[in-house]
Amino acid sequence: MKILVTVKEVAEVEDEFEISGGDIAEQYLEYDLNEWDDYAVEEAVQISEEHDDVEVVTATIGPERAEETVRMALAKGADRAVRVWDDDVESASYLDVEAKAELLAAVVEEEDPDLVLTGVQASDESNGATGVTLAEKIGFEWAAVVNQLDLDIESGVATVHRELEGGVEELTEVESPAVLTIQSGINEPRYASLRGIRQAQSKPLDLKSLEDVGLDADVLESPLAQTDMYEPESEGDATVWSGDPEEEADQLAEFLRDKGVVEG
Repeated sequence: MKILVTVKEVAEVEDEFEISGGDIAEQYLEYDLNEWDDYAVEEAVQISEEHDDVEVVTATIGPERAEETVRMALAKGADRAVRVWDDDVESASYLDVEAKAELLAAVVEEEDPDLVLTGVQASDESNGATGVTLAEKIGFEWAAVVNQLDLDIESGVATVHRELEGGVEELTEVESPAVLTIQSGINEPRYASLRGIRQAQSKPLDLKSLEDVGLDADVLESPLAQTDMYEPESEGDATVWSGDPEEEADQLAEFLRDKGVVEG
């Protein structure tokens, strides 16, 4: 059995930052594996540990910098990785959900997995649509927001709990090949061990261009564009006091008296 896990490198922004050229300046960004994808990787690795002959492959769309993030997924137990990137992808003005799903669908067609796991959403854009869009493109059955998974390897049927609106859960069966979008809390993602990190350096990580996966630059065209980025205006004022605890307490008491919250 082969499980393909889509993973994404996401940016984390420092508390204080500047916007430059319509985006957050690079020096204020740090990169890491998307939280929801971490749960998807863990779920795939646990399945591979419980059953024989299960291969876990990760797939990502990202620049060379993203290989460090992908290596962390390999260090946690994935067997190999695929990274899609070339000059055309890099020069694309905006990669929307449709384009990302097209790129990942091409990898799925090449890898021919029995099961595809994705995170429910990514913490940077929070679209929550790539997994189900991918399923539609490749014609797989799918289930979204999965917070419990029981996979029967022999029959290829996955029994899943889905988290719905209002705290309601749905129990359903999905027959492979299928796409499942994984919710946080389904498991406890492991930390990469030193041994795993060392082993990850020798695991295959293949770079694929658009041509390698049978696509051309037309798939990158999008009706969407990022036109601006700005910090929203504050809706209230904050008062900051300084001094030792006694001085700050006096200042707070005076402030509350001025506001009529307490009497003098």
